[in-house]
Amino acid sequence: MLQSSGSEADDTEWIGCLTYKSVATAAPSNHDLRALVGKARMRNRNMSITGMLLYETGSFLQTLEGPPDKLGALWTSIKQDSRHDHIEVLSEHIAPARLFSDWDLLLHSRLDPAQPQRMPDRPAPVAVAGHIDKLVDMALNADDIGINAFIASLAEQGWTSSAIITLLIEPTARAMGDAWFADDCSELDLTIGLSMLQLAGHAVRYEASGQSIGNNRYSILLATAPGEQHMLGTSLLADQFTDAGWLVEMAFPGSDEALANQLSAQHPDAVDIGLSDAMPRHHALDRLRATIGHTRLAVPDQPTVISVGGRLFAEAAETALSVGADHARMTAAGASIRMAELVKQSRARRR
Repeated sequence: MLQSSGSEADDTEWIGCLTYKSVATAAPSNHDLRALVGKARMRNRNMSITGMLLYETGSFLQTLEGPPDKLGALWTSIKQDSRHDHIEVLSEHIAPARLFSDWDLLLHSRLDPAQPQRMPDRPAPVAVAGHIDKLVDMALNADDIGINAFIASLAEQGWTSSAIITLLIEPTARAMGDAWFADDCSELDLTIGLSMLQLAGHAVRYEASGQSIGNNRYSILLATAPGEQHMLGTSLLADQFTDAGWLVEMAFPGSDEALANQLSAQHPDAVDIGLSDAMPRHHALDRLRATIGHTRLAVPDQPTVISVGGRLFAEAAETALSVGADHARMTAAGASIRMAELVKQSRARRR
């Protein structure tokens, strides 16, 4: 399952983090939810597990964190629980600290305790699908006030920033790209809508704010691929890496040479090159491969870690190998943690 990252950290310093969503096989009453969480809290306390559980409209969203071996055993049990199905892992990684250190299991649900719900004959669609449709409509209509108010309301309900980014903002960007392909919006509508999401994303601050990433302060250059006009993912990453304590520089180069010049001047520990989060950009692979080649040559004496991102890699992470990158991020959420692991490994190999 989850393994700690290298010799500079052991299982007592790093913890596993897992977020998943699933569909309830039978509608729980308020009493059912309280009983479920009561038992889970006792179990979690004994296993040093903390986390958050969200229930809404027949669907669960849960984040769990703790020692990797114990989290693995708990996950095996959760997958076998008959109270839910259609289980989908949203993120799985190692982190240097907990997000829910004060909660054995925080529960948030939107359920009238006096009105137990009856489940339909077939599983209800995951609740976030309706949220995505709502965000797409507001974004394509440039309703920035509505977008910010909606996302703020979800945060108040207990949604984490990782969940908002992974489940809402990034899928909304992809849905907007699909709308453009279907001629349901203009390129101008798409560009303005992505800008609205970008602005809203600045309010979704990374939960790990203030946490140390170790004695070394890492540096990263966040860049759009040369000529790329969409910068949603790069913008979301800037807030996250800054909150996580990294030294952050940003670049929107018009050419490979411009990107290489900035790299050779700054010598960062890592660089992330982002394509559009809305459009697949399959045609950009050959050019991106050349860009990464130039990037390697710009810092030949420093083993800079290179990450790539965008819709293309979210839908096919293995594509990273074909362009010569070290890592492809499937989501902006948690990217700083994964990059810290890769930089640590790179430094250890260099020593």
